[in-house]
Parts: sequence; structure tokens; C-alpha cells
Amino acid sequence: MRIRKTLMLLCTLVLILSACSSSSSSSQNGANKKVNQEAKENNSTTTANTNNKVDTGGDQTYKTPEMNFDMGGRTIKMVSWWDMTIPEDNPDNIQRKKNLEELEKKHNFKMEYVAIDYGEYQQKVTASLLAGEPIGDIVRLGKFYTIPTLVKQDLFWPIDEYTKNPVSFNQQVTDEYMRYNGRGYGFNNQANIVQGIFYNRTLMNKLGMKPLQEYVNEDKWNWDTFIQVAKEANKDTNNDGKLDSWGLANPSPLEFALISNETSLTKEDKQNLSDPKTIEALNFVSQIAREKVARPTEGGDWTEPDQFFRQGNTLMYTGALFQLDGFKKDMPDADIGFVPFPKGPSASKYHSYEAAYQALFIPKAVKDPDKLLYIWEKINDIDSIYDYPDQASYESLLTNEEDISNAKEVAANMVLLDHKTFPNLKYYDFVGELSDGTSVSTVVEKYKASFQAAIDEVYGKK
Repeated sequence: MRIRKTLMLLCTLVLILSACSSSSSSSQNGANKKVNQEAKENNSTTTANTNNKVDTGGDQTYKTPEMNFDMGGRTIKMVSWWDMTIPEDNPDNIQRKKNLEELEKKHNFKMEYVAIDYGEYQQKVTASLLAGEPIGDIVRLGKFYTIPTLVKQDLFWPIDEYTKNPVSFNQQVTDEYMRYNGRGYGFNNQANIVQGIFYNRTLMNKLGMKPLQEYVNEDKWNWDTFIQVAKEANKDTNNDGKLDSWGLANPSPLEFALISNETSLTKEDKQNLSDPKTIEALNFVSQIAREKVARPTEGGDWTEPDQFFRQGNTLMYTGALFQLDGFKKDMPDADIGFVPFPKGPSASKYHSYEAAYQALFIPKAVKDPDKLLYIWEKINDIDSIYDYPDQASYESLLTNEEDISNAKEVAANMVLLDHKTFPNLKYYDFVGELSDGTSVSTVVEKYKASFQAAIDEVYGKK
């Protein structure tokens, strides 16, 4: 894909050099996030038309018209639990940093990045918001404690009218993930998180198993084949009467089960335990427990599945892409692949998910939200060398095109789970009973009322 893009740029250069006219031309490889995020401007001389859209050679991408304003030397504080200073680690970020420097001069402001320790972050930032003295002009917040709890107190600007440029803003974040009462409040420009199944291809080959990717290619990667594969890898390879190879590291993949069947435990201000799709997901997790599909615990904590996978004798692990670098360092002799979590019976797509999603917000006490978002847009409105978000990361971590394709697919279909929004929703007790063998019907009836009560506490209902 990089070679193709380079050739296209070379061809464009030849055409420009051979042109007789002295006028400059502009072009853009336009698209949106649904077609590999290729909506980028290719020449700074491009101008907006009366509809605030840019001619992109067939596609049109919204761009905010140029604005002239003076921020009066203001310092804009961007607050997160890590330092968001733009690094100069790739051509894209070098261009973003250059854009910022030019904007600082043009509009007379200074950007300051503030990092606060994660352990005290939520409490410190929330206290500043409630006091009407926000700790930053742009603050990163987790959805689970922001929507609806903080947003319904009118603490943030709705910003969806300013985030229409798909090059600078992830449209799903504002239009879907961070939406409340019909308005969008949060924004991001980063790619969606990749979650699914990491598997030890070396172990798979050693056990003589059918490649997992073939199930995906055949559109047969579903819950039934998943359990079949896990059971097949549960083997006594040295004939000593004990299992020494296992198929699945995670004993209770409930969140994966929910998103892979396109359902959830909660749905806005209602519990969703009786939904037929949810019941299917709960029965699937119950089956894993009843039939002892996963590797049995050895008395470890929540990190035990991760450690099982690192030992090299467990085929599959459900997790996130950011974990892969650690796996590769600890398992240098293993070829680690990636496939989506299998589709449930009511699902139409493979999905990734996030249960503690975070994004950027502008507090209501901060002035000029339109200008702040304009600055963000122009920093990030670049002609990327990459064909899709996080391409460099995918290609450095994943070993083949099929793995990369799987990652791209689930990222494009990421969904959010909201049960962590409710502090008194006893999620882990619920999962514990399910994993201990309590029937699904019993667990559902036991927790329906308490789940709804926990939701009502947050939404202010009795």
C-alpha cells in the first residue's frame, strides 16, 4: 500500500513539472473512516467551496473554513493522564507539530500539555469541574464517569457542530460513543482499540490443528467452532495422564461474548439481562464453565490468563493489541496470530470493544470552544503517509496481512459497553456466579432488579 501511494505521488510530481501553466493545482485522496481513512488533503492551496467541502477528486471531505482570530497570548492547557505532547516519531506527527507551531504564531496562543497521575486523575479533574474551575481547557475523561453523570450537570460544551472533518476527528466518537440526549460531547482523532483473540500459531502447528484463519476465511468462525478448537487443544501430549496443553486461557470472557453477539448488560438507562441476545451470550459463557473448556485456575489473580498464555502451552487468549508487544518479548520462539472473537448466533459482524472508553471534552467554564476545536482540527488535518489509522503499529506488531486485516475489521466495528458506568452494579459478582455454574435463568432473575437500581442511581430515577 505504501509503494502504491509513493508511485501515485511520483506521478503527480511528474504532471506538475510538465505543466505549462504557472498556477498551482491541488488534489486529495478522499474518503472517510469507512474506506480505510484515506480522506486527506494533498496540497495546502486547496480552498473550501460554499458548502465548506473540499474537492477531493470525486469524494468530498468537510473542512472548517479558514478562521482569523487572536487568542491574546492565551495558554491552552490539554490535560490527560499521560503527556500528550506531539512526538516527532513519524512523518505524520512531524507535520502535526509543524501545524501546531504555525497555529500558535498565527493565532497568538501557547499549547501546554499537562499530565496527571492516573491514580488521582479522576478525582482531581472531577473536583475541578464541579468547582467551576476546570483544570484544563481540554480534558481527557473516561466515558463511564462522565456520561451521563457529569454531562447531565451541564459541565461540558456539546461540540458535534465543530467536529465534521473526518481527517481530524473520529466521527464515531462524537456521533455515537460520546453522545447524550442527542448531542455529541467528546472527541478523538485516534484509531479504535483492537481486541480479539491472540493465538499461538507455533503451538497450533505442533498440535496438528486446522489453522484458525481458515475458519475466518470460510465464515465459520463462530461460538461452536471456537469451543471445538479450544477443546481440541486440551491435550495430554506426553501421555502421563495429565493435560499439558490447553485451548483457552480466559475462563469467563463475558464482555467478548456480549459484543460478539451484538448485545450488552445495560442499554442506556435500562438493564438488558432479559434480551434474547444477552441470554445467548450468558449461555455461551456458562457453557465454557460447565464443560471446563478453559484452562483451570491455579489460584492466581486476574493476570493469570495472561501468564498462562506466556507459558507457550495455551493456544488462545482474549485481549487487546497493546499487549502483543509484551507477548512477543516474552515468547520469542512463538509465532503469534490474531483473529476476531468469533461471531455469536445473532451477530452479523466481528467486533472489538471498550468498556472504559475515554475521549477529550471541553468544560463549559472554558471560553471559545469553537476556536479550540478549530485549532485541534487544523493540527490534525494532515496528508498522512499511512493508508489507515495505526497502520505503523499494526504492521510492526502483526506478522502477516491476514492478521492485519482482522485487526482493521474489528477496529472499524468497535462497540462500547456501559456497565462500568454504574458504580453499584455488581458486575464481578454476576460473572462469578455464572462461572461457578449457577444457571443462567437463576442469575438473570437474581440480578435484574439490582442492576436496574444501580442504573437508576446514576440516571437520577427512583
